[in-house]
Amino acid sequence: MVRELIRYSQVLEIVGDTLKVRVPEGADAGSVVRYGDLAVVKSVDGASSLAQVIRIARDTVTLQVFSGTKGISTGASATFLGHPMQVPYSGNILGRVFDGAGAPVDGGPDLSGEPRYDIGGPSVNPAERIVPKRMIRTDVPMIDVFNSLVESQKIPIFSVSGEPYNPFLARIGIQADADVVVFGGMGLIFDDFHTFRQSFEDAGVFSRTVMFVNQASDPLVERLLVPDLALAVAEKFAVEEGKRVLVLLTDMTAYADAMKEVGISQERVPSQRGYMGDLYSELARRYEKACDYAKGGSVTILAATTMPGNDVTHPVPDNTGYITEGQFYLHSGVIDPFGSLSRLKQNVVGKTTREDHGQIMNTMIRFYSEARDAAQKQAMAFELSDYDRQVLKFGDLFRARFMDINVSIPLEEALDLCWQTLAECFAPEQLLMKQTLIDTYFPKGSHGAVAAE
Repeated sequence: MVRELIRYSQVLEIVGDTLKVRVPEGADAGSVVRYGDLAVVKSVDGASSLAQVIRIARDTVTLQVFSGTKGISTGASATFLGHPMQVPYSGNILGRVFDGAGAPVDGGPDLSGEPRYDIGGPSVNPAERIVPKRMIRTDVPMIDVFNSLVESQKIPIFSVSGEPYNPFLARIGIQADADVVVFGGMGLIFDDFHTFRQSFEDAGVFSRTVMFVNQASDPLVERLLVPDLALAVAEKFAVEEGKRVLVLLTDMTAYADAMKEVGISQERVPSQRGYMGDLYSELARRYEKACDYAKGGSVTILAATTMPGNDVTHPVPDNTGYITEGQFYLHSGVIDPFGSLSRLKQNVVGKTTREDHGQIMNTMIRFYSEARDAAQKQAMAFELSDYDRQVLKFGDLFRARFMDINVSIPLEEALDLCWQTLAECFAPEQLLMKQTLIDTYFPKGSHGAVAAE
């Protein structure tokens, strides 16, 4: 049954980009206006703009106007559409770019005839989930070897402004062995948006990529819709077609800042550092969309989160850490092996990967930790032992061969390079590893040669 759309013309107040309209309480009003629904705001000169219901207080409905309230007076009217924001979904959206309102912005064919689906639905029933047990290879050794990315994982990249987290995120999207990549950009400057798109096109993966982009000059409210648009499409590909979907989001701090601005315009009481009290639940609603479906594919979320002032106790990274299954720390152009953590890597390390993966991972980190201690002794002019010189050499090789985020090696080659690096610095008996692994993987002819030097 087609619902009759009702037009309301009693605008009570306009504050910032929000508009308050009176909707008389009654049967008709109760069936038309719902939280999160869309409305069309029409000004007296005939111009119209989309808006979203962000608050309902008795007979007063607050709308966030997408294009802003400039040129809109109290003589405007609002028509409620009776549904939330919707996103097109079919195989035709692959290789397309959409704005934060779900409209194509790449000049491609019209998609108005494609099926559309509501965004922002509930998370999947836990009974339909399975325990994650498959790895997503990225060819980044600091991820694949030391903190493996697992299907259905939700994990942020903690970084600061000025770090190359966006190029790094683009490279993961290109190299990851996912069937579909869904990209969501929030508050991006044009250069960053162009870099992402050009990177995907140059690498030949744009045909399996869907992009939802809100640029810094675009309406603020659309920034809040980008994660829901991207995740709704990702869920459809995973459930309907059984695809392994990787969702890339950047920057979740820009998303949280947009939430804060909208909350202030609603005159809500802030909680910590100006952010609203529902910051945790709003972030969790999005991150919990990550899932490995028992009867379908999977949705994996990798999101960049900037830390203002490199402060990990900032509300956004602090709340994010309670939701996600670990984090990658990107600073000084490298992934920090000590601050980074993947809580799901034990589900795949040594089980779906090579038998030596677990031991080589722990041994390399142990020696690198000792290399940092030896570097402090050297900086303080203490006398160095022969073993200190060994671990110092190892530390230099480790940083050059593994920590540089531009290094791209398949997992098996990275594991072999780990053994080669150990052989260049240590004798077999210094490794404290299982002898069977040493006999199988330690390079022949290297036994103690470097250590003796």
